[in-house]
Amino acid sequence: MQLPTAPVTPPPHADDLPCLFRVEVPSVFGAPFGSSFLFRVTVGPFLLGSFTSCDGLGCSVEMQEVWEGGVNDHPWRIPTRMTYSNITFTRPLGRDSALSWGWLSSQVIKPVPTVGEIAALDADRKPIVRWWLQGVYPVSWKGPSFSASDSRAVTETLEIAHNGFISIPV
Repeated sequence: MQLPTAPVTPPPHADDLPCLFRVEVPSVFGAPFGSSFLFRVTVGPFLLGSFTSCDGLGCSVEMQEVWEGGVNDHPWRIPTRMTYSNITFTRPLGRDSALSWGWLSSQVIKPVPTVGEIAALDADRKPIVRWWLQGVYPVSWKGPSFSASDSRAVTETLEIAHNGFISIPV
């Protein structure tokens, strides 16, 4: 059964609104959708390859409570700053594993914050959604644990920190 497709009509003044990520899906019905299958990560000029897991992509706003004199039933909650969580990528050990080392070794010599991109890919490895990050640094890399008693796939884990999302108009 095929779902009907409808043309997408943007809301008024949609071009004037900033967004945290660019959605490249033309419509909800009949278009590809994001899955937790594969993510491609690029940091500056370094393609880090594809990962099967991406955890921690998010942000939160810190709130400060201020009590106003004479208003005793509730405090005013005022947003103060936004914080961004570290992002952890995991993948099975493979050919893409060597791609991370170019960026990691350059950061050991001289740590430089750079722009990064996370792209959720469809089954054909075409980007569906992209997130652009500013000020990306490596936090940790964890290699595989080898054991003759385990018969599971060996994985590697890369954790990065960033200073926020880059606003790109849709």
